[in-house]
Amino acid sequence: MFVKSHMVPLRKTHFIQKNASVQEALDLMEKHDLDGIPVVEEKRYQGIITRHFIYESCFISSLSKEQFLLKTKAGEISRYKNQAVSEDEMFEQTLLMVNDMPIVAVADKHNVLLGIITRYDVLEQFQSAFGMKMPGVRIAFASLEAEGRIARLSEITKQFHENIISLTTFDETDKLVRRMVMKVEKTPNLKKFTEKLSQSGFRILSIHED
Repeated sequence: MFVKSHMVPLRKTHFIQKNASVQEALDLMEKHDLDGIPVVEEKRYQGIITRHFIYESCFISSLSKEQFLLKTKAGEISRYKNQAVSEDEMFEQTLLMVNDMPIVAVADKHNVLLGIITRYDVLEQFQSAFGMKMPGVRIAFASLEAEGRIARLSEITKQFHENIISLTTFDETDKLVRRMVMKVEKTPNLKKFTEKLSQSGFRILSIHED
């Protein structure tokens, strides 16, 4: 998955100019119920301003609240000025970034703002990767790290006509055992399918129907 497939394009993105007042930025966020917006100079990305940054900066400022909001420029308190992603980067790059900020800016090689990725977008894709929006049966199992493990799993799945909704692996740093979570559609073959997995060296940890 690439960033450009899931980003909010510029035409749908709310942003503020660098020299606009903090009050203007706050008004824009309140009007559209946003936690943060990109800051630009003309079209070039200059960082992100959030409600939290505004409250924090106002608290430590020597100005009164009214003076701070009117006299301070958005660009003066914006952060993450060098943390934009390219639209051609893998979407996974945004996962850790939204731990610290509500949005991730998307910019081209000239730092021109192209759009944003929101924390909601990241969570949506995370849910999709785990098949959380489709009913089914989630099977957690462990397997010894061995060549052809996934190929064998695919053979068994095909043999029992199971439709895989999602497949996720964990423990990439463990050289011996890897855990997997597979979600499949519920079928009459499910019991035989899990029995075959066990016979083939996959240790079943849990089975849960959504």
